[in-house]
Amino acid sequence: MFKNSSFLDMLVWNLAFVGMWHIVFYFACMKAPDSMFDASKARYEARTWEHGGRWYRDNLKIQFWKDRLPQHNGKSGLSKEHFNGDSIEYIDMFIMETCRGEWLHLKDCICAVIVLIVNPFLVGMVLSLFILIGNVPFAVVQRYNRFRLQVLRKKRIRDMGSEKVGQSTVTA
Repeated sequence: MFKNSSFLDMLVWNLAFVGMWHIVFYFACMKAPDSMFDASKARYEARTWEHGGRWYRDNLKIQFWKDRLPQHNGKSGLSKEHFNGDSIEYIDMFIMETCRGEWLHLKDCICAVIVLIVNPFLVGMVLSLFILIGNVPFAVVQRYNRFRLQVLRKKRIRDMGSEKVGQSTVTA
């Protein structure tokens, strides 16, 4: 499509296309029902090779760079800096927001494929690389954080169960 265009035309059209793509999917993500981002859906479940998030820690050293990425407070206004995981409902909401964030960033990665197809090879490769660099790390962090939150959720449920057992036990 842009194969015979000037560099300036390609740049303007690509920036407009990529910008619109990201805006459209952002608003679609914000308007989508929460049920679409259920962590029990197959797309959000851990793959065997991820080992519950350990793969990201061991191979990508995610714990060293994840907090350096900028964050967007999700639809619910949740922030990892002000995490207050006292209730299961709160943790569930946070888990859902990680699904929402992962979905958005992976949909934005599809834009890289289209940019690669409609541009001359070198231009398409460079722009696609920028799109992927701007989205893949964020999607990876969402998955990693979700696995950690799910472990926290299980621990919290276990602790609540032991509290109830301790309360119902009568000592003489």
